[in-house]
Amino acid sequence: MTTIDFDISVSAKEAPTSRAPRTVRMVGFGLYGKPTLAISLITAFAILLAWWAATEWKLASPLFLPRPGEVLHQFRQVFTEGYAGASIWAHIGASLFRIGLAAGLAIVTAIPLGLLMGLNRWAKGILDTPIEFYWPLPPLAYLPLMIIWLGIGETSKVALLFLAMFAPICLAAQAGVRSVSVERANAARALGANRWQLFTDIVFPSALPEILTGVRIGLGIGWGTLVAAELIASTRGIGYMIMSAAQFLATDVVFVGIAIISVCAFAFGVAVRLLEKLLTPWKGKS
Repeated sequence: MTTIDFDISVSAKEAPTSRAPRTVRMVGFGLYGKPTLAISLITAFAILLAWWAATEWKLASPLFLPRPGEVLHQFRQVFTEGYAGASIWAHIGASLFRIGLAAGLAIVTAIPLGLLMGLNRWAKGILDTPIEFYWPLPPLAYLPLMIIWLGIGETSKVALLFLAMFAPICLAAQAGVRSVSVERANAARALGANRWQLFTDIVFPSALPEILTGVRIGLGIGWGTLVAAELIASTRGIGYMIMSAAQFLATDVVFVGIAIISVCAFAFGVAVRLLEKLLTPWKGKS
């Protein structure tokens, strides 16, 4: 049985100097730790005001940019009457099922593999090439392969979303291991920590902020890939609703679908941020 090498070492060139690292903070400008909610709300209001002004002054055709009131009216209609033969909750439920299943599979596979790549050079050498090969490719590039290999059912949709989310989570876990403080690892070894204790007490907690950031990025990419995934013979889903509305030039329905995806993606992001505060309360305080 092969053993996992903990390649957390420091060379003579990388040896720490006597000077302590400086943390850059914008205290002098009064920006560090200040809430930005008010700024974000003002920005959102400014965008809505610009949208209203563009439609009110007829700077764009209603076919391309509907009025905010029309979108709001269509929003109420879609929620009460549904769209394309299904209720809005059926569309949202189908999309949440695909995203949730793909995200769960990506998290339980990408995090262990990323940690392994960070800890062992053989694992990094074997896994790094295929991940770096497909990671820059847009999902639409390998969408035809998903259809050929897996058919037009739910499997190909979930596989496409899984691949879109897997790489950023895996690479973030690997980067998290590589960012572990060498001084802390050496101190734990000097105190008699074994490999498992070094991993559970030093490596994994230190890598956790990077991992959660990767999960948040992966979820964002997954929601961005949803429309492409639901191009595959779908009859339910927010992405399907958007593409179906686009074929009939129903721009207001397209705006409704985009808004729903934005709200869902924002909710997922907030959930990960709350989890990050719960699991890594020390982040940003050192």
